[in-house]
Amino acid sequence: MIHKISISFAVLSLLFTSCKTEKKKEGVSIDTQKQETTMELSNKEKAVALLTSLETGDQKPVGYINPNKYIQHNLAVGDGLAGFGALLQNAPKSGFKANVIRSYQDGEYVFTHTIYDFFGPKIGFDVFRFENGKIVEHWDNLIDLAPVNPSGHTQTDGPIKATDLDKTISNKALVNDFVSSILMKGEMDKIGNYIEGDNYTQHNPVIADGLSGLGKALEGMAKQGISMVYTKIHKVLGEGNFVLVISEGTFADQPTSYYDLFRVDNGKIVEHWDVVETIIAKSEWKNTNGKYNFPN
Repeated sequence: MIHKISISFAVLSLLFTSCKTEKKKEGVSIDTQKQETTMELSNKEKAVALLTSLETGDQKPVGYINPNKYIQHNLAVGDGLAGFGALLQNAPKSGFKANVIRSYQDGEYVFTHTIYDFFGPKIGFDVFRFENGKIVEHWDNLIDLAPVNPSGHTQTDGPIKATDLDKTISNKALVNDFVSSILMKGEMDKIGNYIEGDNYTQHNPVIADGLSGLGKALEGMAKQGISMVYTKIHKVLGEGNFVLVISEGTFADQPTSYYDLFRVDNGKIVEHWDVVETIIAKSEWKNTNGKYNFPN
C-alpha cells in the first residue's frame, strides 16, 4: 500500500484538512468549477483510486471520503478517518500493496475484488457506500492468499468485465435464491435450477470445478466433522452478470463471514469466487458498527 511511513503522516494531514475542501471551492472561478465537474470520476473509479493509493501514496483519493461521516465495518480497524489514519501509521517499512482485479457498481454501492500485500499476501472483497459522490461507509472480508485450487484456478483469475447489464435484477434474484435454497436450507434437489452439472468454474482454494468437485469437498469436510453453515443473507449486490452475496454463518463452529461472488450466464451460475473470514472475538473489536449493518 504505502512505501514509507512518512507518507502515512502526509495522508493523515490530508484526512483532517479535506473537510475544508468544499469551502475553498466557493472561491474558485466558474470556469474552474465547470472543468472539475467535467473531470469528475465515477464512484467506481473513486473506490479503485482509493485502494490503489494505499500502495502509491497518492493523497488525492483520500478526499473521496466524507471526513465527517465515514463508518468503518472492518472490526479490526478504528472508526472514521482517525481509524483509517491509524492503520496507515502501522504500515511496515516495505509498505502495503493493492492490485484491484475487479470492480462493480450497484446504485450507491461499489464492490471490489483485490489482491493485497497487507502484513502478508491477502485476498479480499471491499464494499463502499457513497453519498453525494463521497464514501461514507466501508465493509470488507480479507484472508490469506492461497495457492491454486485442485482445478488449477487462483482466487482471482477468470472473466472481469461485467456484461448483460440489463439482467442485473434477475441475476441478483437468481443468486439470492441459490444461496437461500442451497447454502442455507440445503435443498440440494433444486441445485439443477441454478447450476448445470460440471459447467461451473470454482475459485475456492480447496474445491475443484463442477458440482462433482463441490460434492467431493463437502463429503471430505463431513468426514472431518467440519460444517459449513449459512444462517443469514445480509446484502446482495450486482452489476450485470456479476453478483456478490454477503452472508453470515459458521465454519467449523466458528462465527464466519461469507463473501461469495458469482458469475451468471444465460440464467445459470457458471463461476464462483469467495472470501471466507472468521470473525474476530468481540474483545478485539476496534469499533462497534457491526460486521454486517447495511442501511435498509
